[in-house]
Amino acid sequence: MEDGGIIMKKTLKIWMSIIFLLFIFPVVLQFLPKQSNIPSTLSLKEPSMIVYASNVLEEDIQPKAEGNVLIYSTHSHEAYEPITKAVDGKVAASHHSENIVKVGGKLKDNLLVNGVTAEQLDIDIVKIMQQKKIPYHRSYAAIRPYVEEKVKSKSYDLVIDLHRDSLGPSRTTITHNNQRYAKVAFVVGRDHPFFEKNLTKAKQLKSEMDKRVPGITREIIVKGGRGVDGKYNQDLDTSMILVELGGVGNNEAELNQTVSIIGESVSALLTVQ
Repeated sequence: MEDGGIIMKKTLKIWMSIIFLLFIFPVVLQFLPKQSNIPSTLSLKEPSMIVYASNVLEEDIQPKAEGNVLIYSTHSHEAYEPITKAVDGKVAASHHSENIVKVGGKLKDNLLVNGVTAEQLDIDIVKIMQQKKIPYHRSYAAIRPYVEEKVKSKSYDLVIDLHRDSLGPSRTTITHNNQRYAKVAFVVGRDHPFFEKNLTKAKQLKSEMDKRVPGITREIIVKGGRGVDGKYNQDLDTSMILVELGGVGNNEAELNQTVSIIGESVSALLTVQ
């Protein structure tokens, strides 16, 4: 009997040990490292954390362009011969729709892409002059009330009167890094009190453009004195400049390249940290 009792006790201990192990095994298992899952978890989480940190960093340090720009064209029907030929099959330096105003719209859009608030004066002054039988040489006087109303109603950091020069492509085109650009000239009237401030603004924009494409600007043309319109309506605002974008022979691709440079340059000019 004594031997049988010992055997029963041993058997009972064995079964209790087995039951204990079966109970404790799942608990122990959850604390064991899962090697196959760790790398995949990290590979999912780490990039998202890095991207988020990068976005926060960019938002903190990225310079922001501020300011308002107004674009208009005193000679609204000035056109480019390669463009009019492509549209109508006729070479023309003036056009009712394919003209400098359309290029001004592209400049406005480019400025917006570069973070600059921009608007275009929605007026075809040549069409109005034709309807009212106002002679072409009165263009600056004809558009003046419309521009004056805008600059009095709102403050602008830059006002651009966009034109097309009459020079041929040999003088209004430059190649840089295998890209062709329409060259730009600035015209500043000196017969008014805001001359120096307007001249400074033209110099600043010229400098920014030449940083990006050396030689893309031709020169700053200062006009004044007897027999010359020494104002060009630039007496209406301290930040007004006249921009001659390319010449009569520049094509659309060359103009678009330069519009991009102007957009970047204006953005840089108005950028604050």
